[in-house]
Amino acid sequence: MSHPEPCSAIEIAEAVRDRRTTARAQVAACLDRIASLDGPINAFVFVDADGAMAAAEALDARFGYGEPAPPFAGVPVAVKDLRDTCIGMPTRNGSLMARDAPFASSDTPQIARLRRAGAIMIGKVATAEYGLDGVTHTLLHGTTRNPWNLERTPSGSSGGSSAAVAAGMVPIATGGDGLGSIRCPAAFTGMVGLKPSLGRIPRADGFADTSCPGAITASVAETARYLDVVSGPDDCDRMTLPAASVSFEDSMEQLDVAALRASWSVDLGFAPVEPEVAAVCEQAAHRLAEAAGLVIETDRSRWTNAYEAWNALAAVELRRRFEYEGILPDRIDEISPGPRRFIEQYAYRGNEELRRFREMVMRVEKEAAAFFREADVLMTPTACCVPYAAEGPLPTVIAGKDASHTNGEPFTALASIAWNPSISVPAGVSSDGLPIGLLINVRRHRDDLALRLARIWEQTNPWPLTAPPGLGPESRLV
Repeated sequence: MSHPEPCSAIEIAEAVRDRRTTARAQVAACLDRIASLDGPINAFVFVDADGAMAAAEALDARFGYGEPAPPFAGVPVAVKDLRDTCIGMPTRNGSLMARDAPFASSDTPQIARLRRAGAIMIGKVATAEYGLDGVTHTLLHGTTRNPWNLERTPSGSSGGSSAAVAAGMVPIATGGDGLGSIRCPAAFTGMVGLKPSLGRIPRADGFADTSCPGAITASVAETARYLDVVSGPDDCDRMTLPAASVSFEDSMEQLDVAALRASWSVDLGFAPVEPEVAAVCEQAAHRLAEAAGLVIETDRSRWTNAYEAWNALAAVELRRRFEYEGILPDRIDEISPGPRRFIEQYAYRGNEELRRFREMVMRVEKEAAAFFREADVLMTPTACCVPYAAEGPLPTVIAGKDASHTNGEPFTALASIAWNPSISVPAGVSSDGLPIGLLINVRRHRDDLALRLARIWEQTNPWPLTAPPGLGPESRLV
């Protein structure tokens, strides 16, 4: 089966606007690529071919009446299968217990805004069960694999999103980031992953005070346009911010960042990091600083590691929810291995330990506030290691050191807890050809700064926009 070369979301929208293609043709090409490429990757868990074609034909008909093309006209979008309600599609949360979920009758604000911008929802992509794993491996859907190497994970929980975009099946996939679930999958697959300021994009629920809707794309420009489309206040979410005073797509190209103060930290003072990851990211951080005109220094302070603390607090809340819903204790065998380990490891803590964990989380908030009073940017590796086994488990030894309290992806927790914008961009590849991500954290509400720095790096160090064709899925079957 043929699968035409993928185009960026912006290229598709501009071609549809100029009548060089149609939304129907783009959806057909997308469905063709999914059918041809997804088998070994296992990113898609539901494809709405009929609904997508009908939406595309309706969009093409509107243009026939002379309406202007919206910013994502005809762009196929994959939707993460976690709390993301999308009309005509089920939401199963990667869980056996939701295998018979009904089709949704409404959209979340994010999906509704994408539709108004002309995007076509093509289907649902895999998630770690209830978003609770660093790999995307569930009893319901099996294992989602990294297009760069099918033996490795695309991370989690937005692993289906990152794999679908990295393979070139879709230009955009929605995600969600509570503690790194957009940024780590982006890092593991060579993609762009922005966790915006909390409140920048309305949420459909108040799942956690760190959880942000977002997307994974292959380029900074696509992420900036996406943020322009979906951001802005909504009464359904009392934490949403006022509308931005600037276009993120414009500021991505124009914002003056010269002489801003930046710091580089290889480990935040507490996490073991693979030497190759550290070297690639440090070089990228200094090259970005030079290209952007930043004043950079090395941060050798020891930040509080709240990764384990936040996991414990989240696990306790999840245990209470599962007990209320009758899932625990009798149905624990129906929970996928990663989330089951998560619950067993973290969910049964005493009150004194939970109090200590809450204090640790509060310390991170204070440390971030103090840091960003003096500096504008903090750069770290996105993850401590390269992608690990597709089925897991999470690494507990990294560079020969104990990583049981950090696993492989502890650095993203900082911006989540402190509500700062944070973006992962491709820093380079390891000696065995696996993507490595650089994490750029900036001051609260300065999503424009995160995108501008990412754009400068993208222009300085262009990256493959999908997994290299020579390393395509067909050549890495296991």
